[in-house]
Amino acid sequence: MRFCHWLSQTWFIAWITNSVVMSTLVELTHYFSLFLLVGSIVIVDLRIIGLAARRRNATQLADDLFPLMWTGLALNFLSGFLLFAGDAPTFWVNWVFHIKMTVVLVAVIFGIIVQWNVRRWDRPSGIPIGAKLLAFVSLVLWISSILAAVEVPALTSVG
Repeated sequence: MRFCHWLSQTWFIAWITNSVVMSTLVELTHYFSLFLLVGSIVIVDLRIIGLAARRRNATQLADDLFPLMWTGLALNFLSGFLLFAGDAPTFWVNWVFHIKMTVVLVAVIFGIIVQWNVRRWDRPSGIPIGAKLLAFVSLVLWISSILAAVEVPALTSVG
């Protein structure tokens, strides 16, 4: 907790938090990068399930979109950390925030699993049912993470 108090009071974090322009830019970056991250994963997951981009090879689609996923993940992590740091002591003790972060971590792990395996799953005979189930779980996790993120301020007045 001492670290959280120190972090929220560092000059850089205080400057971002107290600047309307900077805090707005950080929030916009956080939302835009979330769109890149989740959007690219959702399209690949839907392709694996067979509900989107059926005319495209799953491997080619993933190769095209995963750089956007990694860019979105990096920007989202950085901007999320800056948002967290501005009110770190409050977020640190927030149970909904912990649920959100756990779901995000599991969703990222599923996204990485999909990325590593899409070439193996993309067969002329069709994508295996286990891969489709994994992609479905990935979708559910990302939807859950977004809902949890919305609930942090709604349930706890934090954020």
